[in-house]
Amino acid sequence: MSRYAIYGAGSLGTVLGAYITKNGGKIDLINRNKAHVEALKKNGAKIMGTVELTVPVSALTPDEMTGKYDVILLMTKQLLNNEVVTFLKDYLADDGVIVTLQNGLPEPGIADIVGTKRTMGCVVEWGATLAEPGVCVLTSEPESLSFHMGKMDGITDKQFTEVKNLLELMCPVHEETNLIGARWSKLLINATFSGLGTVVGGVFGDVSENKAARKVAVRCMKECIDVGHAAGAVFAPVQGKNITALFYYKGAVKRAFATMLIPIAMKKHRNIEPSMLQDLKKGKLCEIDAINGIVCEWGRKCGVKTPINDKIVEIVKKCESGELQPKADNIRLFDELL
Repeated sequence: MSRYAIYGAGSLGTVLGAYITKNGGKIDLINRNKAHVEALKKNGAKIMGTVELTVPVSALTPDEMTGKYDVILLMTKQLLNNEVVTFLKDYLADDGVIVTLQNGLPEPGIADIVGTKRTMGCVVEWGATLAEPGVCVLTSEPESLSFHMGKMDGITDKQFTEVKNLLELMCPVHEETNLIGARWSKLLINATFSGLGTVVGGVFGDVSENKAARKVAVRCMKECIDVGHAAGAVFAPVQGKNITALFYYKGAVKRAFATMLIPIAMKKHRNIEPSMLQDLKKGKLCEIDAINGIVCEWGRKCGVKTPINDKIVEIVKKCESGELQPKADNIRLFDELL
């Protein structure tokens, strides 16, 4: 019988594990946060927000892991990927796979450690926050939950189907023939709404529904699209919507139209709190380098200027150091770039 694990079962992983378990799957939720694991063991996973459910789950800390897993869903921050993936390699079956559900473009680095035949990528199209140990808030509407998963070189049909069936115990999984394009589309969303949400200290709606923030957001989107195109990516649709057709512009009229569309497009995800902001509130370093920083890095490689993303990285790093605080007034720091 196949063995499954979620490694890094924080907010997203706990919600996913609860759904999988509730719908008949068997999966271990693994997290280094001992208080969180103890709460899950004692009380089950309590999910609030757009749904209300409590599910008994199998939870453990990394030092309690034994044996080999056929599928490990990786949901930690990318900051420690080298260390984490090297650790997980010893717990991965010979024909097992690590499925990264992380932000950014993490697959190449993971494949360097465990091999391309044991690496898969999946894009998460929903959000959640950790309210307290054992308690998570699902911040996306239930009908808007989905995954986008692509088959990478060396992955067999059996492996792909097994992972797809596992994730479908929660919500629809869209088979993505253009995984890199899906990654770039998710990166665009995260760079814009998670990046700027962290800057202003709010949820996605505090970006999409604020006039000043939308002016910055639409320019951030354009930078991401320009960089992605220069890198050879073809942006994949997001929940059926062609984001480049909707939000890319060359003139002021289309930019105004794209700006107007932002709150409509983000309505079902307006309550998502950026994971980077959650980290800052806990005094942790966040993964800004794996989100907006990746856009900046590829911009430099491809000769595309990224002033908005550069400024987001600068502000968030100042928030990490304590020089700034995430707050609404930070949006004024972009005025000279508009």
